[in-house]
Amino acid sequence: MYGQSISLRSFGMTDSFQSNDRLFVITGGPGVGKTAIVHELQRRGYPCVPEAARQIIQDQVRYGGDAVPWQDTKRYSLLMLEKSIEDYLAHATEQQVTFFDRGILDTITHTRINEFSLPDAAYLRAQQYRYNKMVFMAPPWPEIFATDSERKQTLDESMLVYRINTDVYREHGYDIVEIPRAPVEARADFILDKVAELQL
Repeated sequence: MYGQSISLRSFGMTDSFQSNDRLFVITGGPGVGKTAIVHELQRRGYPCVPEAARQIIQDQVRYGGDAVPWQDTKRYSLLMLEKSIEDYLAHATEQQVTFFDRGILDTITHTRINEFSLPDAAYLRAQQYRYNKMVFMAPPWPEIFATDSERKQTLDESMLVYRINTDVYREHGYDIVEIPRAPVEARADFILDKVAELQL
């Protein structure tokens, strides 16, 4: 079971700031087609990292844990940050363009929405690991919005996540690129065209 025990030592600072311009975050509120885009990019052969939050929820539900957003929200956030950092480090030296379904800073968004704080070291660690400055944000899209057993937010809550997530990423020096509302293939094309412009 992932995150059965949490050691805050994992949030301690290491020796160096890390950045990799070939790592891209795709984020946004829940239920707006973000993961479908990631799956399309993966289908086209790009390395993609699945959403840490969904993996944690699935694991907690499977084993009867309470570190889920609708129970122990703070513990869930700690697990989400821990897993997001692990995912980053696993790809920190990647030489191929790689897409992440949400990034480390999404945890900060979650804590801000739920009005609680993590240990100071956790916030420092969230700033230590940097993706490409261009972050792709999927906007609210009522026509395709859907919930499931792991994503229980309403459309209004999804819109709130979008607004706060945008603020959080901008506050940390990222440039937001809004993904157009379009068929998933066109959305993937849009992202790849933007990446190609960077000539990495």
